[in-house]
Amino acid sequence: MHGLNKISLFASTFVLLTACATVPQQPVDQNYDVLIRGGNVYDGRGGPPFVADVAVREDRIAAIGDLSGARATTEIDATNLAVSPGFINMLSWAVSSLIEDGRGMSDIKQGVTLEVFGEGWSMGPWTDIMKAEERRRQGDIRFDIKWTTLNEYLEYLVEKGISPNVASYVGATTARIHQIGNDNRKATPAELARMQNLVREAMRDGALGVGSSLIYAPANFADTNELIALAKAAGEYGGGYISHIRSEGNRLEEGIHELIDIAQSAGVHAEIYHLKASGKPNWHKLERAFEIVERAQADGLQITANMYTYPASATGLNASMPLWVQEGGHDAWIARLKQPEIRARVVHEMTDADADWENRYIQAGPGNILLLGFKTDALKPLTGKTLLEVATERGTDPAETAIDLILEDNSRVDVSYFMMSEENVKMKVARPWVSFGSDEEASATEGVFLKSNNHPRAFGTFARVLGKYARDEKALPLQDAIRRMTSFPAANIRIRDRGTLKTGYYADLVVFDPATVKDHATFKEPHQYATGVQHVFINGEQVLRNGEHTGALPGRVVRGPGWTGWADKPLN
Repeated sequence: MHGLNKISLFASTFVLLTACATVPQQPVDQNYDVLIRGGNVYDGRGGPPFVADVAVREDRIAAIGDLSGARATTEIDATNLAVSPGFINMLSWAVSSLIEDGRGMSDIKQGVTLEVFGEGWSMGPWTDIMKAEERRRQGDIRFDIKWTTLNEYLEYLVEKGISPNVASYVGATTARIHQIGNDNRKATPAELARMQNLVREAMRDGALGVGSSLIYAPANFADTNELIALAKAAGEYGGGYISHIRSEGNRLEEGIHELIDIAQSAGVHAEIYHLKASGKPNWHKLERAFEIVERAQADGLQITANMYTYPASATGLNASMPLWVQEGGHDAWIARLKQPEIRARVVHEMTDADADWENRYIQAGPGNILLLGFKTDALKPLTGKTLLEVATERGTDPAETAIDLILEDNSRVDVSYFMMSEENVKMKVARPWVSFGSDEEASATEGVFLKSNNHPRAFGTFARVLGKYARDEKALPLQDAIRRMTSFPAANIRIRDRGTLKTGYYADLVVFDPATVKDHATFKEPHQYATGVQHVFINGEQVLRNGEHTGALPGRVVRGPGWTGWADKPLN
């Protein structure tokens, strides 16, 4: 999409912020499956709420308005409650947690009805070698791999049974590994052509676009031209480009410029994953990041971002190590770390404040690196301690301790890095072109999920927007918070008939109490559900009733703009 069409589509998500909503009159001699009566309806477009009834028949919204004479099989009194579209998690890592537990509890209890996957890595297309590596590297959650393509994975989830809807970008890193493996080299023209064809196939199957994650190996080994080529392939089908940019710290501005260059060269819309300025010396760069994005928007590009509502990130200890030591994949990385001379070099580079790579060890500091999860039972008691605390207990250098833990666990070791400011979080929350994503799995407070700690964003990202930031701190109006979790991301990813309360749209609905909605998860005690969301419907089926999961598993695959099943039907 180019030129004025692209500009008008992007602008349309903002112009309704001050729209004056009216309550439509509807026929009263109707019988419905569900009738939500008398709620404060936020239709997702950013306008003020209006008191109305919302009726559902089968999987669609059948009517909105004064339905006082109508009847339904299920009726809900929503007086003084908010009724909104279901929330869209723009960065979900529920790819394996939904295999373990299809209910998606931590997200469903916050009103999330769509999980969007694909931050660089996607669950297809996979080769036999990639499948074998995935099986070998699995942690607490273990599963067989009964798919090859991304579409087959998504359909596998639905067949197995899930509560939320699911959608995905195809991973640029996945396409690279599929053709090149973990080598640090430029793709040949033939390899790049095959990578583009993998993206095209995924787009025809309904992928949303192509995603990258450029601080990690081997994702970082892709140059800008490779990413432009993949984004162009996605753009042929209306898809976009989304990226964990190449730097979120010392070279933040350069990372944003690269994303904009890719979008402009490929002719696609683009989004920044979890926008942030990492490391205290870089906190001041956030306002400059805003300026760069908004200048690109003024130039006619659709550039957006998403975020999670916390000042700490979560990834692995691999993000504390230079990329060259990780080339070749996990086994090659482990083998190098066992060599004394290489280990010494890695420790030197980890502790080098002037390193020219995204050095999270320096950005956070060992006292601000919290250990979240291990594969090895013997190490699990260390969960919840900082790297510095473990190093002190062991009497070893913290950088050396990080290497020891990786070797002992034979994994990247999941950790949280405290390296952003709360003031910056609040500034991002206030930006109208930023949506929200948990960057976590959809966990439960039972079973295998208790074997390691989540970042609290798994349990609180969306409730935190509604409670802490909209209600308590007035960082944004409630109607805009809802817009940015519903119609705005739905428009950005080009999905149909979702994200807005509108007759004929799918009945993905949330009923919550704006006065009480609240997140409870903390870094010390992350396994705590949010409260205040009372009812959730997905595709017309009630998944949450009075705050409790009903056991319903109505989730479906949500397809992107290139899906061949759309035929010639125009995009709404």
